[in-house]
Amino acid sequence: MRAEILGVGTELLLGQIANTNARWISERLAEIGVDVLHHEVVGDNFDRIVEAFHLGLSRAEVVIATGGLGPTQDDITRPALAAAAGVPLVRVPAIEERLRRRWAESGREMPGSNLVQAEVPEGGREIPPVRGTAPGLVVEFGGGRVYALPGVPAEMREMMEGTVLPELSAIAGPSTVVSRSLRCVGMAESKIAELLDDLFHGSANPTVAYLAGGGEVEVRLTAKAPTRQAAEAFIGPLAEEAAARLGDVVFTTADGSLEEAVGRLLRGSGLTLACAESLTGGELGARITSVPGASVYFIGSAVTYTAEAKRAVLGVSRETLERRGSASRECAAEMATGARRLFGADLAVALTGAAGPEPHGGAEPGSAWVALEAEGGFAHQRSLRWPGDREFVRRLAEQAALDLVRRHLSGLPLPS
Repeated sequence: MRAEILGVGTELLLGQIANTNARWISERLAEIGVDVLHHEVVGDNFDRIVEAFHLGLSRAEVVIATGGLGPTQDDITRPALAAAAGVPLVRVPAIEERLRRRWAESGREMPGSNLVQAEVPEGGREIPPVRGTAPGLVVEFGGGRVYALPGVPAEMREMMEGTVLPELSAIAGPSTVVSRSLRCVGMAESKIAELLDDLFHGSANPTVAYLAGGGEVEVRLTAKAPTRQAAEAFIGPLAEEAAARLGDVVFTTADGSLEEAVGRLLRGSGLTLACAESLTGGELGARITSVPGASVYFIGSAVTYTAEAKRAVLGVSRETLERRGSASRECAAEMATGARRLFGADLAVALTGAAGPEPHGGAEPGSAWVALEAEGGFAHQRSLRWPGDREFVRRLAEQAALDLVRRHLSGLPLPS
């Protein structure tokens, strides 16, 4: 079964709110094996909404629309759906009675405009609301079915879970779509695609897809089967082959962030970690502490943004700051030493550099040094350079720092 998701509302087109409904609906439909082929968004325009319904049913058996079912002038999904189906709207006494009762129970007088919510396209049916007042609508025409649901997320989810998903599951039959992700750090998306090229072209079920962002690449393997167990069985061999080819750049084969992977390694080893941050301004520590239970292994982070703070807090030598600069390899190494000493940690990772757009501390924009120090005299520094804006450079520096800790704890080769 193919489905299309339609978001109605000019506020979506203006970017005033994000269309989180579409994402949630897609996830739920995948769980019952319904293929979502298109997401569409249309503003509060009668003709364009009618056109969107016709277009949706020309490409899919089911259209699920959200938004535009309220009582105000810009809520026109209901009459547009009736026009698309070629039928009039009819007043349903049971809905009108429910509306009047709800307003009376709240101790308020119901505006007459609310009675438009008692209208249903002829031949259609309502999905009674539990939380709100706007009923959902189900109308069949053009060889398919339209579900029109409220745009309020809680009201939409209530109707999806109570009505739409059970109905579509019964129609589609036993089926599910399952995805597994291999998340990678330290390798470009294009290189990953080269290594998996034959898997991408040679496998239709499961499929292989790539998603790059935030300094990492997600390789997503998706299979469709009658049951989750069968879908997992399809994915298993492909996931093993892909992971073997990609090697140590894969930091997890399940959902989870790089900071979570590092946290598991620290917890398993019984070691503690501290940070010294300059260009990232505390963001690395914030990511580490976003993981529940991080206090077991993370002691703290010293944010030393100026050269004076690096010297006063971490003990970076005046000679290093004056001769090498505050964004140098030597400064990063001394920051790691200072953080380990300051916090009494087993490991310390330090970050310094120039996030841009101007040079800083003797470094060009987009350059950074990451340093790691551990027990037994271990020390390693890594230089990095990226094009991009400040936030991009800072994010990639955080990724490099976390990956350095991951590799050290896992006994993997360290980048030069």
